[in-house]
Amino acid sequence: MEEQLLAWFQKHGRDLPWRRTRDPYAILVSEVMLQQTQVDRVLPRYLRWLERWPTPAALAAAAPADVIREWQGLGYNRRAINLYRASQAVAAGIWPEDLTELPGVGPYTAAAIRNQAFDEPVLPVDTNVARIQERTGHAFGPGALQALFDLGATICLARVPRCGICPLAQRCPSRGKRYEPLRKQSRFEGSFRQRRAALLRLVAEEARPRETLDLEAVDSLLRDGLVECDGPLVRLPARVI
Repeated sequence: MEEQLLAWFQKHGRDLPWRRTRDPYAILVSEVMLQQTQVDRVLPRYLRWLERWPTPAALAAAAPADVIREWQGLGYNRRAINLYRASQAVAAGIWPEDLTELPGVGPYTAAAIRNQAFDEPVLPVDTNVARIQERTGHAFGPGALQALFDLGATICLARVPRCGICPLAQRCPSRGKRYEPLRKQSRFEGSFRQRRAALLRLVAEEARPRETLDLEAVDSLLRDGLVECDGPLVRLPARVI
């Protein structure tokens, strides 16, 4: 089954820039950006980010306010601060043996970096990979990672898989099945996340008097290190601890 998958990927795999590098920093950037954000949205931002900050040292030397502004529009802005903190931790070029020691790096992201940057025989299992393995009943090896990503994103879809063009369909016990919709993510419109994002955009333009702002959102952003208070003003952070 894996042979068929890899043959399909050789012909149909997506040409993504983070697949052309073994640089752990570049792969970390891609993995953090791709958390809960679609590939099409990430592509131009990933390229721009690496053009501006091509190394961990370059990012670590940046002003936190600039990092947050550059992240605007990708959502879940705390990821920007985690990426900034992680770059500070590896600015000397030393990556910890346990990558989960880096801010914002959980077991999945650590496994993804180990697989793609360090060529370690581990298979990171995200939603797509887990879905394919469950449906096919096959345990794929680490070398199939990128093929699994693409199959899950384009063919083995969550609700209505495209079994008619799937390279694994002939041997897949789940061929032709349809699935109930997964639990939808809570709506952004009218949510606290939207209030946080709106406040951060305001503060990114210029420092604002705290008394004029959504205080609950201010406190939440303060806890995440995305803003700081300078007397009565709320502004983007001058430094991140």
